[in-house]
Amino acid sequence: MAVRVKICGITRLQDLHAACDAGADALGFVFYEKSPRHLSIANAAALLRELPPFVQSVGLFVDAEPAFIESVLQAVPLDLLQFHGDETPADCARFGRPYIKAVRVNRETDLLKCAADFDAACGLLLDAWVPGVPGGTGERFDWTLIPANLPKPVILSGGLTPDNVAEAVQRVHPWAVDVSSGVEISKGIKDAHKIAQFIAKAKDAS
Repeated sequence: MAVRVKICGITRLQDLHAACDAGADALGFVFYEKSPRHLSIANAAALLRELPPFVQSVGLFVDAEPAFIESVLQAVPLDLLQFHGDETPADCARFGRPYIKAVRVNRETDLLKCAADFDAACGLLLDAWVPGVPGGTGERFDWTLIPANLPKPVILSGGLTPDNVAEAVQRVHPWAVDVSSGVEISKGIKDAHKIAQFIAKAKDAS
Protein backbone atom coordinates (compact mmCIF):
# COMPACT_ATOMS: atom_id res chain seq x y z
CA MET A 1 0.00 0.00 0.00
CA ALA A 2 1.34 3.43 -0.94
CA VAL A 3 2.59 5.62 1.89
CA ARG A 4 0.53 8.71 2.59
CA VAL A 5 2.18 12.13 2.37
CA LYS A 6 1.41 15.22 4.43
CA ILE A 7 2.86 18.59 3.45
CA CYS A 8 2.84 20.72 6.59
CA GLY A 9 3.15 24.43 7.18
CA ILE A 10 1.10 25.62 4.20
CA THR A 11 0.87 29.43 4.22
CA ARG A 12 0.19 30.35 0.58
CA LEU A 13 -2.43 29.43 -1.97
CA GLN A 14 0.17 28.58 -4.62
CA ASP A 15 1.79 26.12 -2.23
CA LEU A 16 -1.57 24.52 -1.49
CA HIS A 17 -2.18 24.04 -5.21
CA ALA A 18 1.36 22.74 -5.80
CA ALA A 19 0.98 20.13 -3.05
CA CYS A 20 -2.45 19.00 -4.21
CA ASP A 21 -1.39 18.85 -7.87
CA ALA A 22 1.59 16.71 -6.88
CA GLY A 23 -0.63 14.21 -5.07
CA ALA A 24 -0.45 15.16 -1.39
CA ASP A 25 -2.86 13.22 0.81
CA ALA A 26 -2.99 15.84 3.56
CA LEU A 27 -1.95 19.43 4.21
CA GLY A 28 -0.99 20.86 7.58
CA PHE A 29 -1.97 24.32 8.82
CA VAL A 30 -0.12 25.72 11.84
CA PHE A 31 -1.99 27.52 14.62
CA TYR A 32 1.01 28.25 16.83
CA GLU A 33 2.10 31.88 17.04
CA LYS A 34 5.79 31.15 17.65
CA SER A 35 6.07 29.25 14.36
CA PRO A 36 7.21 31.07 11.21
CA ARG A 37 4.46 29.05 9.47
CA HIS A 38 1.73 30.37 11.73
CA LEU A 39 -1.62 31.25 10.15
CA SER A 40 -4.39 33.51 11.36
CA ILE A 41 -7.82 31.93 11.57
CA ALA A 42 -9.02 34.10 8.69
CA ASN A 43 -6.12 33.15 6.43
CA ALA A 44 -6.51 29.46 7.23
CA ALA A 45 -10.23 29.59 6.47
CA ALA A 46 -9.51 31.25 3.12
CA LEU A 47 -6.96 28.58 2.21
CA LEU A 48 -9.24 25.71 3.16
CA ARG A 49 -11.95 27.06 0.90
CA GLU A 50 -9.59 26.21 -1.97
CA LEU A 51 -8.84 22.67 -0.80
CA PRO A 52 -10.00 20.06 -3.36
CA PRO A 53 -11.94 16.91 -2.42
CA PHE A 54 -10.14 13.97 -0.79
CA VAL A 55 -7.22 16.00 0.55
CA GLN A 56 -7.29 16.07 4.36
CA SER A 57 -6.81 19.28 6.29
CA VAL A 58 -4.80 18.98 9.51
CA GLY A 59 -4.64 21.71 12.16
CA LEU A 60 -1.47 21.82 14.26
CA PHE A 61 -1.66 23.11 17.85
CA VAL A 62 0.94 23.40 20.61
CA ASP A 63 -0.45 23.53 24.15
CA ALA A 64 -3.23 25.82 22.95
CA GLU A 65 -6.06 27.00 25.18
CA PRO A 66 -9.23 24.98 24.54
CA ALA A 67 -11.17 28.18 23.81
CA PHE A 68 -8.70 29.05 21.05
CA ILE A 69 -9.00 25.62 19.46
CA GLU A 70 -12.79 25.89 19.60
CA SER A 71 -12.62 29.29 17.88
CA VAL A 72 -10.48 27.78 15.12
CA LEU A 73 -12.88 24.86 14.67
CA GLN A 74 -15.86 27.21 14.38
CA ALA A 75 -14.25 28.98 11.42
CA VAL A 76 -11.98 26.38 9.84
CA PRO A 77 -13.40 22.97 8.80
CA LEU A 78 -10.41 20.86 9.83
CA ASP A 79 -10.53 17.10 9.22
CA LEU A 80 -7.89 16.18 11.78
CA LEU A 81 -6.22 17.78 14.79
CA GLN A 82 -2.48 17.44 15.46
CA PHE A 83 -1.26 18.09 18.99
CA HIS A 84 2.42 18.92 19.17
CA GLY A 85 2.92 19.96 22.80
CA ASP A 86 2.53 18.44 26.25
CA GLU A 87 -1.20 17.80 25.88
CA THR A 88 -2.72 14.94 27.88
CA PRO A 89 -4.95 12.30 26.30
CA ALA A 90 -7.95 14.11 27.80
CA ASP A 91 -6.79 17.43 26.30
CA CYS A 92 -6.62 15.86 22.86
CA ALA A 93 -9.94 14.02 23.05
CA ARG A 94 -12.09 16.81 24.44
CA PHE A 95 -12.97 18.27 21.03
CA GLY A 96 -14.60 15.13 19.67
CA ARG A 97 -12.46 15.26 16.54
CA PRO A 98 -10.05 12.68 15.14
CA TYR A 99 -6.52 13.54 16.24
CA ILE A 100 -2.90 12.52 16.00
CA LYS A 101 -0.35 13.07 18.77
CA ALA A 102 3.16 14.21 17.99
CA VAL A 103 5.95 12.63 20.00
CA ARG A 104 9.49 13.99 20.02
CA VAL A 105 11.74 10.97 20.05
CA ASN A 106 15.03 10.37 21.83
CA ARG A 107 16.52 7.36 23.59
CA GLU A 108 14.45 7.97 26.71
CA THR A 109 11.13 8.02 24.82
CA ASP A 110 8.86 5.05 25.56
CA LEU A 111 6.84 4.89 22.37
CA LEU A 112 4.86 1.83 23.48
CA LYS A 113 3.72 3.75 26.56
CA CYS A 114 2.83 6.75 24.38
CA ALA A 115 0.72 4.51 22.15
CA ALA A 116 -1.06 3.07 25.20
CA ASP A 117 -1.61 6.48 26.78
CA PHE A 118 -2.97 7.98 23.56
CA ASP A 119 -5.02 4.95 22.60
CA ALA A 120 -7.75 7.18 21.12
CA ALA A 121 -5.32 8.81 18.69
CA CYS A 122 -5.54 7.92 15.00
CA GLY A 123 -1.76 7.69 14.92
CA LEU A 124 1.51 8.93 16.39
CA LEU A 125 3.57 11.52 14.54
CA LEU A 126 7.21 10.87 15.39
CA ASP A 127 9.53 13.86 15.27
CA ALA A 128 13.04 14.68 16.47
CA TRP A 129 13.56 15.77 20.07
CA VAL A 130 15.28 19.15 20.16
CA PRO A 131 15.42 20.95 23.53
CA GLY A 132 12.89 23.74 23.79
CA VAL A 133 11.47 23.31 20.30
CA PRO A 134 8.10 21.55 19.78
CA GLY A 135 8.78 20.59 16.16
CA GLY A 136 9.57 21.85 12.68
CA THR A 137 13.31 21.77 13.34
CA GLY A 138 14.30 19.85 10.23
CA GLU A 139 16.29 17.48 12.44
CA ARG A 140 16.27 13.72 11.90
CA PHE A 141 16.10 11.20 14.74
CA ASP A 142 17.34 7.63 15.02
CA TRP A 143 14.69 5.56 13.25
CA THR A 144 15.86 2.38 14.98
CA LEU A 145 14.21 3.73 18.15
CA ILE A 146 10.77 2.97 16.65
CA PRO A 147 9.48 -0.39 17.97
CA ALA A 148 8.46 -2.83 15.26
CA ASN A 149 5.34 -3.70 17.26
CA LEU A 150 4.09 -0.16 17.79
CA PRO A 151 0.28 -0.58 17.79
CA LYS A 152 -0.51 2.75 16.14
CA PRO A 153 -0.03 4.03 12.61
CA VAL A 154 3.29 5.88 12.40
CA ILE A 155 3.52 9.27 10.71
CA LEU A 156 7.25 9.77 10.25
CA SER A 157 8.55 13.31 10.49
CA GLY A 158 11.78 15.09 11.30
CA GLY A 159 14.49 15.96 8.80
CA LEU A 160 12.84 14.37 5.78
CA THR A 161 13.76 15.70 2.34
CA PRO A 162 13.40 14.55 -1.27
CA ASP A 163 16.90 13.06 -0.89
CA ASN A 164 16.14 10.76 2.06
CA VAL A 165 12.41 10.09 2.00
CA ALA A 166 12.73 6.92 -0.09
CA GLU A 167 15.22 5.49 2.41
CA ALA A 168 12.88 6.45 5.25
CA VAL A 169 9.91 4.70 3.67
CA GLN A 170 11.89 1.55 2.88
CA ARG A 171 13.46 1.31 6.34
CA VAL A 172 10.59 2.39 8.61
CA HIS A 173 7.53 1.40 6.54
CA PRO A 174 5.44 4.22 8.05
CA TRP A 175 1.76 4.73 7.40
CA ALA A 176 2.60 8.29 6.32
CA VAL A 177 5.46 10.76 6.03
CA ASP A 178 5.28 14.41 7.03
CA VAL A 179 7.46 17.23 5.71
CA SER A 180 7.66 20.97 6.14
CA SER A 181 11.14 22.53 6.05
CA GLY A 182 12.44 19.79 3.73
CA VAL A 183 10.43 21.21 0.81
CA GLU A 184 10.91 24.91 1.49
CA ILE A 185 12.81 27.79 -0.10
CA SER A 186 12.59 29.67 3.19
CA LYS A 187 10.53 29.21 6.36
CA GLY A 188 6.87 29.05 5.36
CA ILE A 189 7.58 29.33 1.63
CA LYS A 190 7.41 26.03 -0.25
CA ASP A 191 9.21 24.94 -3.39
CA ALA A 192 6.82 23.31 -5.87
CA HIS A 193 9.60 21.24 -7.46
CA LYS A 194 10.76 19.90 -4.09
CA ILE A 195 7.17 19.06 -3.13
CA ALA A 196 6.66 17.10 -6.36
CA GLN A 197 10.00 15.30 -5.91
CA PHE A 198 9.26 14.43 -2.29
CA ILE A 199 5.83 12.99 -3.02
CA ALA A 200 6.98 11.03 -6.08
CA LYS A 201 9.96 9.50 -4.27
CA ALA A 202 7.88 8.61 -1.21
CA LYS A 203 5.17 6.94 -3.27
CA ASP A 204 7.63 5.11 -5.51
CA ALA A 205 9.46 3.69 -2.51
CA SER A 206 6.39 2.19 -0.87
